[in-house]
Amino acid sequence: MEAERTPNAGLTPRAAVNRLVPYSPGKPIAETKREFGLTDVIKLGSNENPLGPSPKAVQAMQCALAELHLYPDGAAFSLKEALAAHCGVPSECIAIGNGSDELIHYLGIAYLRTGDNIVQGSPTFVRYESAAVLNEANCISVPLKDLTHDVDAIADALNDRTRLVFLANPCNPTGTMNTKAEVERLIDRLPPQALLVLDEAYAEYVTSPDYPNSLDYVKAGKPVIVLKTFSKIYGIAGLRVGYGLARPDIIRAVEQVREPFNVNTLAQVGALAALSDTEHLERSRANNTAGRRALESAFTAMGLTYAPSQGNFIFVNIGTDCRPVYQMLLSKGVIVRTGDIFGLPTYLRVTIGTPAENARFLAELSAALIG
Repeated sequence: MEAERTPNAGLTPRAAVNRLVPYSPGKPIAETKREFGLTDVIKLGSNENPLGPSPKAVQAMQCALAELHLYPDGAAFSLKEALAAHCGVPSECIAIGNGSDELIHYLGIAYLRTGDNIVQGSPTFVRYESAAVLNEANCISVPLKDLTHDVDAIADALNDRTRLVFLANPCNPTGTMNTKAEVERLIDRLPPQALLVLDEAYAEYVTSPDYPNSLDYVKAGKPVIVLKTFSKIYGIAGLRVGYGLARPDIIRAVEQVREPFNVNTLAQVGALAALSDTEHLERSRANNTAGRRALESAFTAMGLTYAPSQGNFIFVNIGTDCRPVYQMLLSKGVIVRTGDIFGLPTYLRVTIGTPAENARFLAELSAALIG
């Protein structure tokens, strides 16, 4: 009988790996049903499109099922060409990722060296800091001002070791927006070795006329990469597909570290069809704009303050510890996101749903706050 093997004490991960904190996603519907014995649950915690995916995308993916024995197009040629036409840039200015967060990961690999730093607002999307930690770079976090990225303070924090500057616009988790003038002030103050990463996951929901046209920076050859996603307004979060727009030398760096076949066949087919479905996009935008106004009006009537959102979610201050209220909402089948994970324990982040979902959330929130 083979002797029992003893663990190899020398087999340990890099220290940077031990510093990483696994991403904590929003609570799934199935888990909530099991936990509370519910049959009807609405999910307003992960900023998904409540109208679902484009019917054109669903049909296109169904037609592609018979080809799943073949590897996907590693270059994502058709999707890149469609995005190039959509954005008005050459395909050499586009990188496709398994979600835009994969592109964040690739940017860290491509540009960060030990001892470099990234600069970000705080709180913000957690994957920016992860890119720094994994590549043994430092993370300089600049507090938000009035729940909005303080671009001047971010610029003040830049130094000769700054390689990546992350700006989520609109900001997640607060939904606030930086204007064209603010973004351009930051670009003008970038040190020569730094790249601005403009994360525009929620850009299609923006209604403010002061929002920057980030493609202008790409076309002008600025040191900027713009990240977009099909997970939000396009309603195909389950497929994991995003893209980056930048001048060709930046895209080449991303392509050098990209995994082969990183975006699967159904994701490419679904994204291509979703991009063409302008009717679904406009329905989604209209639902969001109306829902945002309705929730903001209701919060005002309830005496609650909130961040002025330009996304598909609202960050609302409920004036009390968010965890008990979150649990009460869960028990009633309403999933939202707590603000304590962002260092703001009296806030909830709620995704804008359908009119019926919004009404249900407001009724349950009112009952929870009164109770």
